[in-house]
Amino acid sequence: MAALTTSIRAPIVARASAFTGRKVQCAATNGTGNTSMRAVWMPGSTPPSYLDGSLPGDYGFDPLGLGKEASNLARFQEAELMNARWAMLGVAGAAGAEVITGVTWTEAPVASEQTYLGAAVPWGSLPVLAAIEVFVMAYVETQRSQETDPVKRCYPGGMFDPAGFSKGADFEQLKKKELANGRVAMLAFAGIIGEAQANNLEGPVAALARHVSDPWHVNAATNAAAVPYLNLL
Repeated sequence: MAALTTSIRAPIVARASAFTGRKVQCAATNGTGNTSMRAVWMPGSTPPSYLDGSLPGDYGFDPLGLGKEASNLARFQEAELMNARWAMLGVAGAAGAEVITGVTWTEAPVASEQTYLGAAVPWGSLPVLAAIEVFVMAYVETQRSQETDPVKRCYPGGMFDPAGFSKGADFEQLKKKELANGRVAMLAFAGIIGEAQANNLEGPVAALARHVSDPWHVNAATNAAAVPYLNLL
């Protein structure tokens, strides 16, 4: 048995030693005849030429060809990032406010008196708050739109980066993580809106608690408002 093992091992070791210290170029195939080492949104798909993987979170997804024009692609990149950031704030705010105050995100805007952590806000009427937000956001967006550097428009740094993340060696990786979490947040907030419409404006935390307590009977598949024509069955 020992002689047999040695006779099998010797040719393998001899062949492997021929590659010792040499650079071996290898390629991965997906079985379609196309060779790619890049992650794409659907295995086997070929990304468009204008999505070359240089943008954060670029997995070659553009089935409608909206980014063919370079100017459109830059605008869509910026718009996606801005919406992703707002969605992350929105999901955290909707869930956090409900946990802390017990007031849902649909009830808070129409409350007779606006409060902050239980304290009354002097200018707490909804029209006044809406006017303040409009003017503040108009000023902020005007200042941002005047920036000519496309990178600084999305990643201004400075006072908007107090922790100094943009100065680290892993900044490019953090860009991908931010966008990945933002995409999930946009889907999550769309789910929060749909859940509220299907459950009489119930908050996401209360809905999650009901689902966790009885997942087999409290879910989208058992809600007639969530699944079209379910009530006709």
